[in-house]
Amino acid sequence: MNRLTITLAAVLFAPTSLLAQQTPFKLGTFEDGGETYLGLVLDDTRVVHLRQGNNAVPGVKPAIPNDMTDLIVQYDSLRQRLYAIADAAAEAGTDAPYIKSVDDVTIRPPIMPNVIYNAASNYSRHAAEMARRTAAGRGGSTPPVEDTPVPDPIPGIWERGADDTRQNPYIFLKQASTVIADGEAIRVPPQREELDWECELAAVIGRPASRVMAADAEDYIFGYTLENDVSDRGGRGDGRMGSDWFLQKNHDTFAPLGPFIVPKEFVPDPHNLTQTLTLSGQVMQDSNTGFMTHDTFDMLQYVSHITTMQPGDVFAMGSPSGVGTARETPVYMKHGDTAVCSIDTIGTLTNPVVDPSR
Repeated sequence: MNRLTITLAAVLFAPTSLLAQQTPFKLGTFEDGGETYLGLVLDDTRVVHLRQGNNAVPGVKPAIPNDMTDLIVQYDSLRQRLYAIADAAAEAGTDAPYIKSVDDVTIRPPIMPNVIYNAASNYSRHAAEMARRTAAGRGGSTPPVEDTPVPDPIPGIWERGADDTRQNPYIFLKQASTVIADGEAIRVPPQREELDWECELAAVIGRPASRVMAADAEDYIFGYTLENDVSDRGGRGDGRMGSDWFLQKNHDTFAPLGPFIVPKEFVPDPHNLTQTLTLSGQVMQDSNTGFMTHDTFDMLQYVSHITTMQPGDVFAMGSPSGVGTARETPVYMKHGDTAVCSIDTIGTLTNPVVDPSR
């Protein structure tokens, strides 16, 4: 192995503490003047047109993909070039022609996943508030947490240690057709006015993941983004098959995603991030990703033991407590509201709410 190979390997597999010396950046998809392109985001304020930056910054100029999934697949080979572009852009400020203010471009969803895997009731306080809501609706009461029986394992999918008393993981799916970008409107479906919010951390898969164990899961994650997992709490008029996740979760515009993706090397600890949601300026959710029942790595293990996860797939880690439907007097998103989902280090996702019939 020659010195160049050793040096390259040392950089590619350097500890996060060393990588943090690089100019941090996020990645997004943007539209400007009829062109859709991939961009590198600095300080949430400036967008570097990746292709133009690649052409302008001295050095070896690899081809920049057009699609975020392709960039994720090729990221290891492009990483050093992206670092060089980020460093040059940080030094250039706003003077370089390949840099624009984020306010002067249109933000698109950072990625269009084939599917979004969503964790349900993955925060104990949220699980408790939903259980109280369900019990109250039936005239019953919620048993204390200590009286809840420890669930059986799921053979071949989710085994548990002798001291593991957590609930089993639970996943439902959202279609790609639900995805909208930062700034786009959540639309109230006709006669479905009980729209709820759920501000969630979401991970983006970096390479095919099949039957991955939690200890190895981080190797399969590319980075992190946000999802507002909008929910239709209006029910279906009968109790067939229990909860109807398709009806509740898959209306158009019900998955605001973004605004950007943060490569994992710039997220020192995804399980200790403040997360909040405000509705028209009022704080509704105020929590921390450390309160998850199953962390990101646990959940990747669970999903990948059922299906092979692919680069660009997104999985969201569930909602903390504070949803509207679980309040003593339920509160729902309505026409004219603005939902703002924020997670420290990851970003802020802002979406107005509109009723197209008004």
